[in-house]
Amino acid sequence: MGCGCSNLSACCWGPEVDGPVLETQSVENEESNELDLPAFHEYTIEQLRMATSGFSVENIVSEHGEKAPNVVYKGKLEDQRRIAVKRFNRSAWPDTRQFLEEARAVGQLRNTRLANLLGCCCESDERLLVAEYMPNDTLAKHLFHWETQPMKWAMRLRVALYLAQALEYCTSKGRALYHDLNAYRIVFDDDCNPRLSCFGLMKNSRDGKSYSTNLAFTPPEYLRTGRVTAESVMYSFGTLLLDLLSGKHIPPSHALDLIRDRNLQMLTDSCLEGQFSNDEGTELVRLASRCLQYEPRERPNPKSLVAALVPLQKDTEVPSHVLMGIPHGAAALPNLSPFGEACVRTDLTAIHEIIESIGYKDDEGAATELSFQMWTNQMQETLNSKKKGDVAFRHKDFRAAIECYSQFIDVGTMVSPTVFARRSLSYLMNDMPQEALNDAAQAQVIFPVWHIALYLQAAALLALGKNDEAQVALKEGSVLESKRNASA
Repeated sequence: MGCGCSNLSACCWGPEVDGPVLETQSVENEESNELDLPAFHEYTIEQLRMATSGFSVENIVSEHGEKAPNVVYKGKLEDQRRIAVKRFNRSAWPDTRQFLEEARAVGQLRNTRLANLLGCCCESDERLLVAEYMPNDTLAKHLFHWETQPMKWAMRLRVALYLAQALEYCTSKGRALYHDLNAYRIVFDDDCNPRLSCFGLMKNSRDGKSYSTNLAFTPPEYLRTGRVTAESVMYSFGTLLLDLLSGKHIPPSHALDLIRDRNLQMLTDSCLEGQFSNDEGTELVRLASRCLQYEPRERPNPKSLVAALVPLQKDTEVPSHVLMGIPHGAAALPNLSPFGEACVRTDLTAIHEIIESIGYKDDEGAATELSFQMWTNQMQETLNSKKKGDVAFRHKDFRAAIECYSQFIDVGTMVSPTVFARRSLSYLMNDMPQEALNDAAQAQVIFPVWHIALYLQAAALLALGKNDEAQVALKEGSVLESKRNASA
């Protein structure tokens, strides 16, 4: 049986550490000049509609998809910056001024441990937040629903430290409150480093709940008062330490029973066998139990958590993407199709042959629009412009193709992603990569899951010397092409 004491950390797991056990490099002074991020910006709804291909279902990245009260979309701005867009329920923030004040305050934070807030949108009854996009999924995915390999012990310790550093930074900037801290709020960046989503620094609504998770995981004082405090955030941090330790989402009450009975083996993930010593496991359990104290004042603060977690770190010289087993950089590119390979080589002749051979069959899957004008003479003239453009494109007269396709596009009677793709390549052939990029992006807006739009963006980005962005577009295009082939 356990000891029955109320102060689990002191009795069961050794003396409590109040002061720092190791000199740590503070993250408090890490300002925005160390990050390649723009200042906070207020976007128009039209800009965000374009960035997300009309808030396309295919671009939803939040759990529960369209059914969630507040949906998160991935998107891309005109400057190719990838973003995550949180669109609130229409009734969430009726007070425009309050929403803007909150968003602007969170938008002043800039830190490498955060998925930073880049801007917002507040038009009519629309309320949206715009943050950095993190492409490598959530902690919940890597812990609870992993596919290739379970998360290694060293990486779990790194997640705990980086999260504590994120909270330390926020606290130092007067933003100690974080709403509904859980494994879905930890996201992984391009290098697979864990970051804390900035969305939780704002409530889901002016008067909304601060916790959406099961009541078994909410801080006891929140159940009494309905208010989130800095100490409540520490309680949630404790539940995350349990997640990292167990690889499961264990209710704190059950975990505390196991801790009292010193049943560490039942608490730890069997996938971690042999990866850590009893002392290391005991220390993490001790930290978790301190965070889960019933009395809020007995919980640690972020600074002391950082101090306690630094000496536990292992394999600090190993990059996160290696620990996670996720391909990185050039190695992250999948086996490319002939189209993808042609883009990598910037072989415009090969790209032309492929686009010419495909014809217009992909337009059938796009949301093309035909207006009443299609029955008029104007529509006939528009179609003639397209036909002339097609003839010029086939005969590699790309200047004439640009002129004819532009006439077709400018009338606006019919929307064709293929025409934008063909004009995009024609621009590339005429050494006009920015115009080519704009057209390829427009093709994606019309047809969000069209791989060719992404491949052409990659070719244009390579021509502009933006190799990193081109690599992302190639990878996304290849993923879309694979999905398409699998469902064919």
